[in-house]
Amino acid sequence: MRFRRKSAEAETTEQVDAAPADALPEAGDAPEPAAGAVALDVDDLDEEQLAARVDLGSLLIAPQEGAELRLQVDEESGTVQSVVLAGSDSAVDVRAFAASRNGDLWSEVRPLIAADMARRGGIATEVEGSFGTEIHCEITAEMEDGRTGVQASRIVGVNGPRWLLRATFLGAAAHGGPAAEPWEAMVRDIAVRRGAGALPPGEVLPLELPDQARRLDS
Repeated sequence: MRFRRKSAEAETTEQVDAAPADALPEAGDAPEPAAGAVALDVDDLDEEQLAARVDLGSLLIAPQEGAELRLQVDEESGTVQSVVLAGSDSAVDVRAFAASRNGDLWSEVRPLIAADMARRGGIATEVEGSFGTEIHCEITAEMEDGRTGVQASRIVGVNGPRWLLRATFLGAAAHGGPAAEPWEAMVRDIAVRRGAGALPPGEVLPLELPDQARRLDS
């Protein structure tokens, strides 16, 4: 798996020395999620599964064939600001948030997402999908070729034990169907590390550069 580290000043592509995709445990060896769960908590993983993932602090991501891991990094602080898995025609932006123990943060933030989309002149529609209630968005945007077009995105949320995982699908994956299935599987394979500290619901869980990147910086 490769990751691209981007900053306001420069962009570099570096190799992540994590286990290759074909070295990961077979699907039948993965821990069984709780009923209704569609993503993993770090406590669901054994040592081998932990070692096979790129450790970004609050997110642990398994290498995926055909996907590049892109990190947006603040070069002054070294803080990872965003995490994107990207391919030739699709991408998914993932981030995790603190949540209360027995709450439903995804239900609380969906109206806020829809309101923000409306404020920017877009449309947001709630749809029942493979992750439960998700938001399909459309907004007018300037495309790479300079023309104006409609940019579609699909936002899903997964409530976990004191965390919320939010994933935004872009490109072909935003439209669902077979094109989205491998990207949905990538999201289901992400593990979240909430940490034990007290955090207000909705606060973004901190991300860190993986050890591989730190060694390359030294």
